Amino acid sequence: MRKPIIVGSALLVTLAVAGVALRAQQDKASRPSPPAKAECKIDGKAITVDYSSPRAKGRKIFGGLVPYGQVWRAGANEATTFTTSSDITVGGTAVPAGKYTIFAVPGESKWALVICKKTGEWGTAYPGPNNDLARIDMKVSKTSAPVENFTIAFDEKGSTCILRMEWENTQASVDIK
Repeated sequence: MRKPIIVGSALLVTLAVAGVALRAQQDKASRPSPPAKAECKIDGKAITVDYSSPRAKGRKIFGGLVPYGQVWRAGANEATTFTTSSDITVGGTAVPAGKYTIFAVPGESKWALVICKKTGEWGTAYPGPNNDLARIDMKVSKTSAPVENFTIAFDEKGSTCILRMEWENTQASVDIK
């Protein structure tokens, strides 16, 4: 007599968990800062960046919402992840294959890309410089037009991927080989 109750309870729990998971996926897509992905392949090596893309919404971004000289999460919601299937160099710095969290330190004329060994943080939870794999200088320039959605993208040039971050009127980039 107890067997049907246990099976029925287990089925209800399974359905509830599946419903929560489906809702979480739908909720991510409807966030004000929806999930986004950038991918690049060089010589068979895959590089992927998963991030959330906030909107400017008329706000002053760099030097305002995002202060100069401070570690910034380079996105919104969950921390931005950087995954490489093989050893690569980022701005001349060796980065072993693996999964990392990336942050940025924006400045008016100079940015740094922070590649952090610790993963799984939520948003602004920068774990500190002891967890940095590297801090790499990025080139900074003005965009040709305002950029409403924070964007991370790759430009492929031969055996190089150029990681590019754009938002408001600023572009920061670094070469990956």
